[in-house]
Formats: sequence, C-alpha cells, structure tokens
Amino acid sequence: MITGRTALLAIVADPVAQARAPVLVNRALAERGVDAVLVPLHVGSDGLAALLHALRGVRNFAGGLFSMPHKTALVALLDDVAPEARRVGACNVVRREPDGRLVGTMYDGEGFVAGLRGAGHDVRGRRVLLAGAGGAAAAIAFALGKHGAAALTIHNRTAATAESLAARVRGAWPALRVALGSDPRGHDVVVNATSLGMRPGDPLPLDVAGLGPEMLAADVVISSTPTPFLAAAAARGATVHHGEPMLAAQIELILDFMLR
Repeated sequence: MITGRTALLAIVADPVAQARAPVLVNRALAERGVDAVLVPLHVGSDGLAALLHALRGVRNFAGGLFSMPHKTALVALLDDVAPEARRVGACNVVRREPDGRLVGTMYDGEGFVAGLRGAGHDVRGRRVLLAGAGGAAAAIAFALGKHGAAALTIHNRTAATAESLAARVRGAWPALRVALGSDPRGHDVVVNATSLGMRPGDPLPLDVAGLGPEMLAADVVISSTPTPFLAAAAARGATVHHGEPMLAAQIELILDFMLR
C-alpha cells in the first residue's frame, strides 16, 4: 500500500509503455519488504534536464532507471558519475543523495553478459557483431572485452560514432580485436543494441541475410513479442535471446545502488 512515507523510484524512457521495469522492480521491492514504488515516466530528450532539476528537490525520490534515449545524455547532467560509467560514457541508474545531488552508474553491460550466461551462452572466445554505439551498446562493448570475447565488430548508422566507440574499447581491452562492419557472416553472436524495434515500422538494425543456424541473435529491446530483428533471426534458424534477461540480471544491483 502506498502511503505518505513511500519512497518514489522511476523508470524514465521515450517511449516507456513497453518497459518491464515496473513489474520486475516492484516485485523485488515487495520481496525485500521495502516501502517504495517504481512508476513509469514518459520523458523525451527535450525534457530530461528539466526532469533532473525537479527530482533534485523531490525529497522522497530515491532513484531511477533511465532507458533509451537518455543514457548517454545523463553523464553531463548528473552531479557525480561512477568511474565505470564515465569510461563507458553512459548511465542507466541514478540515486538521489540526501542533499539532493544525483549520482549515476551503469549496469547494462554486466546485465547483458549475466543474462546471456543465465540462458547458457558465454561470450568468452566468441566473435560478436554489435549494432549500435549509444549508451547500452557502449556498456555491452566494454563488458564483452572484460569477459573475454575474442573479437568485436561495431555497426552504427553514424560511422564516426562507431569509430569513437571502437577506439575507446581498444584502449581499454587491447587483446580484443575491434573493427567496424555490418555483415553477420563470420560472427558467433549478433546483438541489436539500438532502439530499433521499439516502435512499429522501425527498420531492422542491420542486414539479416547473413544470419544462420550457427549464430546467436540477441536484442536489448524489451518486448512482449519477438522484435522484428529476433523474428527475422529465428526465421533463418538462429538461436534468439530476448531483452528482458539483461534487465532482470541487474535488478538486485540496481536496488542496492538506489536504496543504500
């Protein structure tokens, strides 16, 4: 039951209707016996700075999850950012301190790898094609290097953004072979880490003609039905991995950070 003492948490995204965080986080809060509730906030990029300014003054706001398209923009708008999030260049979790300061960190990369492992897939020694170079994609790229992937190919609509991410990942993980490209052939794992698939009519994140039965296709988009990318991958015989395990694997870390 929500009372005047209930702490407020939020999931902030655009769009937000597809978000699974309210179900997963509120279930976890109930299991912990914590008097808090997470609610969805539909906020576009043009409203993010104003929202953060307002949240600094909301004394019963404990923290929030921030999803696409806000993860990269958050870094410059927060009062403090954890070193690992600053290296990635993105945040997906924010905590409000008692003095109103907002502090952020990033768990998407670890969540993605943990979600794969929970489904029986290991990234160690694997060749990965990653579509996207935004916040979630950057976090995944760094996590792939940390967890021993053999090679990483980055594809993004803006080549300069992809090259910038590639250079940063090379600097952090010299043993990881990093290149640019978009052809799934020759890869073991193909990941959609873009927002494509969140809205009806979105194009596919890459040419799926090269997908085959020997590949794993993974998506970070959370949807109650297979995304167009995963549906196309399944039609070509690939094993598919949905977006929800990436979030589910982060829940305890997220709550520990926001509620400490």
